[in-house]
This record gives sequence, structure tokens and C-alpha cells, in this order.
Amino acid sequence: MSAPDLAAELGPASDPVRAVFRTALRDMLRLLVVLGVLGVAVGALVAGRPGVWGALLALGVTLVFSGTTVASMLATANSAPATTGTVITGAWLAKMIVVIALLAVLRELDFYHHTVFGVVLLAGVLGSALLDYRAVSRGRVPYVQPTPD
Repeated sequence: MSAPDLAAELGPASDPVRAVFRTALRDMLRLLVVLGVLGVAVGALVAGRPGVWGALLALGVTLVFSGTTVASMLATANSAPATTGTVITGAWLAKMIVVIALLAVLRELDFYHHTVFGVVLLAGVLGSALLDYRAVSRGRVPYVQPTPD
């Protein structure tokens, strides 16, 4: 039985590329839960209700910013390279437009604590990037596909 036949028989759960991106997505969501608990607690202690809002808004922006890339890669894991590139580029452009517009709107508002927002956002984006790197570097994805004998 050839490798492609074996992969088709075992189903998508055995696909190593999808496994890497599922790991990255799972780890990012775990990070956001931990960061949410810590960010809301510290934000409440530092600035009260505005600190809580700052932490929650930063978590939402982090989810949009970091989650879009991982979700796009997961959705196109077994697609043609042109399709993957198109989806990733389109998602990146849409993500940038949404994040820049959201930050422009949030800049003028004062119901949240700006410093708590910035610290939680920075921790979320950097933490997510490190977790993505870890998932990819530890993933066992073959470089070549074996040919049937």
C-alpha cells in the first residue's frame, strides 16, 4: 500500500501537516485562556473596570490577528500552493485592514485602559508567534513523499 493510499485510508486525522496547524491553533487558544485569566485579573487590580476591558479587547484583537493565519493554513493545508498562497495573502490583507481599522477606532475611546490593552496584546501576539514556531519546528512533516514501488 502506497503512502497516499495509507493517508487516504487513515483519514485527515493522520495528515501531519494538519496536525501541526491543529497543534498551533490549540496552543494559541490555550494561551489566550491563560492570558485572559491573568490579563483580566491584573487589569482589574491595576485599573479596575477599564483594565478588564483593556485585557478583553486585547484578547479579541490577538484572536483576530493570530488566529486568522493559523485558521487559513489549516483550511488550505492540502491545497495547491497557488490556492494556499492566495488564501494566506487574502487573509493577511483582510486581517491588516480589520486590525488597523479596529485600532484606529479604539484609539479614540477611553472606556478601557490603554496600557493594559497594549501589554496583553503584545504578550498575546508574541506568545502566539512563539507557539506557532514551536508547533512547526516540532512537527513531523516529511519533506518528500515516497513513491510506490
